Amino acid sequence: MTELVYRRVMRDLKKRILNGEFTTKKLPDERSLSATYQVSRSTMKRAMEILVDQGIIFKKRGAGTFINPLYLKDRSAFRYEGKNLGITDSFQANGKPTKSRLLDYRVIPATAELQQELFLTESDFVYEIKRLRLVADKPVIIETGYIPIKILPTLTPAVAQSSIFSYVQDVQGQTVNRAFLSIHVQPSTAEDQDLLHLKPIEPVGVMSGIFFLDDGTPFEVSTMRLHYRDLKYGTFVNLNED
Repeated sequence: MTELVYRRVMRDLKKRILNGEFTTKKLPDERSLSATYQVSRSTMKRAMEILVDQGIIFKKRGAGTFINPLYLKDRSAFRYEGKNLGITDSFQANGKPTKSRLLDYRVIPATAELQQELFLTESDFVYEIKRLRLVADKPVIIETGYIPIKILPTLTPAVAQSSIFSYVQDVQGQTVNRAFLSIHVQPSTAEDQDLLHLKPIEPVGVMSGIFFLDDGTPFEVSTMRLHYRDLKYGTFVNLNED
């Protein structure tokens, strides 16, 4: 229940920020916000900490908590809920609706490479899920992911058509909040050209990596093939960490 409460608080704070309620770009202190939302200080603190991690707000020592002006300028770089990384979900820019088309769903034995990447054994099986992500009905991403069955035994094709990361958070109370990613460009394949409406001479952007649960467990190996015009990814760098 606490998980759902802090997410509700986060969503409402984001809505209020975008509605221009905080004209000074400064948020009330946590005690005042706790009273406003009628939640515990620990719940409010968690919600605020995650908003800081997302880069939506920042804390200035001795001055308070402020809204990141870049969030108001480019929301597409900040589009994920809870602590979930939500890479593909981040393409829901400027309120445009997103949806997924399930291209393939199967259960296969973990290959030697997947065993190494996901800490599996020869007897383990994984879901192989292939989806086409669309924004305002425009194809944007071909995503192929591999998830261990033993981590998420209730993953059905119906769930795979929505946000798997949100499902993990809602059902198991865990979040996907870390990833090792590589980003590059390569010549497009015939499938890329067909699904992403690319010309044979046009390249495709590729993001591939491993996603981790908040307890450090490798959760998914994924490859995302994007139309090159949509290959835009932002990140946050904390220069104060040792």
